[in-house]
Amino acid sequence: MRVFVTGASGWIGSAVVPELIDAGHQVVGLARSDASAAALAAAGAEVRRGTLDDLDTLRSAAAESDGVIHLAFKHDIAFSGGFEDAAAADRRAIDTFGEVLAGSDRPFLIASGTLGLAPGLLATEQDGQASAPMGAHWAGGPAKRLANAHATVALADRGVRSSVVRLPPTVHGDGDHGFLATVVAIAREKGVSGYIGDGAHRWPAVHRSDAAHLFRLALEIAPAGSSLHAVADEGVPIRDVAEVIGRHLGLPVASIAPGDAAEHFTWLAAYLGMDSATSSAYTRQLLGWQPTGPGLIDDLDKGHYFATPTA
Repeated sequence: MRVFVTGASGWIGSAVVPELIDAGHQVVGLARSDASAAALAAAGAEVRRGTLDDLDTLRSAAAESDGVIHLAFKHDIAFSGGFEDAAAADRRAIDTFGEVLAGSDRPFLIASGTLGLAPGLLATEQDGQASAPMGAHWAGGPAKRLANAHATVALADRGVRSSVVRLPPTVHGDGDHGFLATVVAIAREKGVSGYIGDGAHRWPAVHRSDAAHLFRLALEIAPAGSSLHAVADEGVPIRDVAEVIGRHLGLPVASIAPGDAAEHFTWLAAYLGMDSATSSAYTRQLLGWQPTGPGLIDDLDKGHYFATPTA
């Protein structure tokens, strides 16, 4: 297939692109900078210059492709308080792709998340399907991003082989600068490897290589309207993560009272305080996906998260 990929040079995309090329697919990657374009070309992908706001570029690239994988999201805007604006841009891109692909039975995949789907329970692929998000944690931007996932699944009724691949908060691996790297940085800054309360809150996780493999399988064989979970570890207690971090950095491991969590962990506190164990049993059965990369704790123990930061 000729596959158009947005976010192709990002953390997930830079693993998805070689996964697709190695399987014989031709990749066209969206690049908004010279650095991204160079990285894509080096990986063997065709480069299409543009941004997520260039809807005409998205439209023409999708029209020329046999499938689309939409991974781009304006995280820089989202994490600076503009989550709703980022979600709105995401929705415009999804609607644009939907218009182009309608009636073609071509595959269209987007990335979404598992965090907060069924707090305190073991979330499954069937959770999060309600038309109206429930719970205070879904207010504002997160509710809009969930609505974007619903809109993608609904494209199945318009003749698009649409799928939503839900990613856990930790897609780990060497080079990760996401949530887990932020937890390590906070421990360094505070001089203590902390966890909230009793540390029993569970996070699902997946190695980046396994997530990339699932995107390829979904592109090739997922049925229309699928919600899929890229989850290898169903739920790793945050205290276990803190203990590994403390051991590698030579720091004490301590509980942070819930009332002090926002000051200690800043914006990450709300996420670390969620108990979000997640199953991928349905995804594995449906697509034959079997994670082979290291689990979260084993990957942490490899040491790459603790390399001394360079200036």
